[in-house]
Amino acid sequence: MSMTRIYLSAPHMGGQELENVREVFASNWIAPLGPALNAFEARLSAYTGVAHVTGLSSGTAALHLALRLSGVGPGDAVWSPSMTFVGGVAPILYQGAYPVFLDCDATTVIDLDLLEAELEIAAREGVLPKALITTDLYGLMPDQRRIEALRAKFGFIWISDSAEALGSRIDGVHAGKGADFVVLSFNGNKIITTSGGGALASDSPALIERAMFLATQAREPAPHYEHATWGYNYRLSNVCAAIGLGQMDVIDERVAQRRAVHDRYRAELGQLPGLTFMDEPSGHHANRWLTTITVDPATAGTDRETIRLALEAANIESRPLWKPMHMQPAFEQYRYIGGTVCEALFERGLCLPSCSSMTEVEMDRVLAALFDVLPAAGRS
Repeated sequence: MSMTRIYLSAPHMGGQELENVREVFASNWIAPLGPALNAFEARLSAYTGVAHVTGLSSGTAALHLALRLSGVGPGDAVWSPSMTFVGGVAPILYQGAYPVFLDCDATTVIDLDLLEAELEIAAREGVLPKALITTDLYGLMPDQRRIEALRAKFGFIWISDSAEALGSRIDGVHAGKGADFVVLSFNGNKIITTSGGGALASDSPALIERAMFLATQAREPAPHYEHATWGYNYRLSNVCAAIGLGQMDVIDERVAQRRAVHDRYRAELGQLPGLTFMDEPSGHHANRWLTTITVDPATAGTDRETIRLALEAANIESRPLWKPMHMQPAFEQYRYIGGTVCEALFERGLCLPSCSSMTEVEMDRVLAALFDVLPAAGRS
């Protein structure tokens, strides 16, 4: 274990971030708000094509605000894919609402055929969801045009959890564009980072103005602290936004680097029996935030967990795919719709090291460790 650890998804600075932070310190804008935050929000809007953005403390905060602004409250149903991160569903409970979980398709995103069929049933029974959350998992996206059509037909509010998909596009349209709300994350392991942080985006100026108000403790315009409702301390700091500005300088480069990592894994491992990579549908350009595989023990000669432990023994971080929410003790009492696709993906799926900063030597080391544990590679 003397070799340097290779991480799943480490922060990768572009070079301008420190200078940006120095400028913030020199100007003494060490505050939750300031010019760096304004500029970062403008950059995100221009990049994603979503007209209005507010920088926040996390993607979870962004989702919470989206649900509140959607009018979600006690007794409301919010539908969500079961295969997601806990921060993508916990805010439903913050609002006193309840989640309904749906199965995913083979690419890990919500199964739209299943969704449409269940919406038809819910419409007949008069129990349509107040909101639908879709999750762009590992940079892959569901068919956004189809979701827009379903929203028009059934009248739910669409929240796109694009926390893992900055830089992903379908036919040139950024992930989440067209949703009522788009959630972004800049956590330390994301494709770009502000060390911690997130954003909420919408094409509605009124909704984002209200989000900013709620995110700054819902303070009314008065010389004293006046509150007609309660809010949250959710705004992104100006210092963190300065880091984000430097990261936005290299976002397209980071997408290209992550895709190159994915392409090399696929070139080296894609023909081995029992290993499957997640394909991009036609017109999709995923950021490949994490490269994921599934392992079929019957044909691969090994299983997901054996591979993960072998990588860990070589001081290489990997991780199972997200454990579906309906399998989590905290959510097992809520309804789940679908089959066993997401359960099988969790049982067999593995996220491989996907750092944009990974060197060829480090990539060689990961592949060597994988070849050593994969009998079909002929190098064990």
